[in-house]
Amino acid sequence: MGQMPTESDVIKMIDSLSNWGRWGAEDQLGTINFITPDRRRRAARLVADGMPVSCARPISTEIAADTTFQPLRFMVDSGEGRDTASPERVLQRRGASEFIGMVFHGYTITHVDTPAHYFWNGRIYNGRSCNLITSREGAQVESVDLLRDGVVSRGVLLDIAALRGRWLSAGEGVMPEDLEAAEKAAGLRVEEGDILLLRTGYYGRRLKEGPRSPMKDGSPAAHVACAPWFRERDIAMLGTDTHNDVTPVPYPGIGNALHVVALVTLGLWLIDNMNLEELAQACAARRRWEFMLTIAPLRLQNTTGSPVNPIALF
Repeated sequence: MGQMPTESDVIKMIDSLSNWGRWGAEDQLGTINFITPDRRRRAARLVADGMPVSCARPISTEIAADTTFQPLRFMVDSGEGRDTASPERVLQRRGASEFIGMVFHGYTITHVDTPAHYFWNGRIYNGRSCNLITSREGAQVESVDLLRDGVVSRGVLLDIAALRGRWLSAGEGVMPEDLEAAEKAAGLRVEEGDILLLRTGYYGRRLKEGPRSPMKDGSPAAHVACAPWFRERDIAMLGTDTHNDVTPVPYPGIGNALHVVALVTLGLWLIDNMNLEELAQACAARRRWEFMLTIAPLRLQNTTGSPVNPIALF
């Protein structure tokens, strides 16, 4: 295993890996800029049998060990008793509806993080002030509405859990040499504009053994040591089956170091808490770890992310 960066090394990354100004002073898209029309056309050519696979976890209203904020569902109207009600009442209402509320950032809901989600020294991606994210107006810049036309590119799965033959343990980080080995095993190379997905097996373990609290019990993730690799390959997005930071956090003075370096420094959009189990099975069955991936966030204005249901199409 390569040398683990110190906290000082990680802080230096925040400057040395910076994409600030790379696409101009007004840019808000960050690494999404790597997804060009040609990249989308290339991704579409990967579709062979038309088989879709969801990469999202179900959104549950149940409270579990890894629930930060309980999603809420209130039925505004339902069908209860409408089959035996008086004719007048049956005609009065013929439908059902509900109210849904959630805090999607956290450890359970599959969601996109925009660069506005994290700050470092009072700045967000491209040097903007964090004061542009306000309690009243929300994210006045770098909001998820920037992705209103959706994201389509080549998705690449690097199955680290399969490579190691086990689920990754709490506090265990995916390192650059793991990425290189997984590339070799998959017979491909991660390239500019790709949406890189990393499977640690964390969600598969949750399905088998039940939920755990990442803050109490820890969790694996891509280690921030991989950030230079992500910068070198110019990936467009990073998604994993965890909340995208190793816990317990190895750098308490920084906190969620990968979030800081990815979102603030690189402008690299993240997909947290994916379900990569069915995708891994589909890839293994085809012996192919590349596919067209589509991500369509809700058109939420002035928000730092959105729940998503990424769809891989083979």
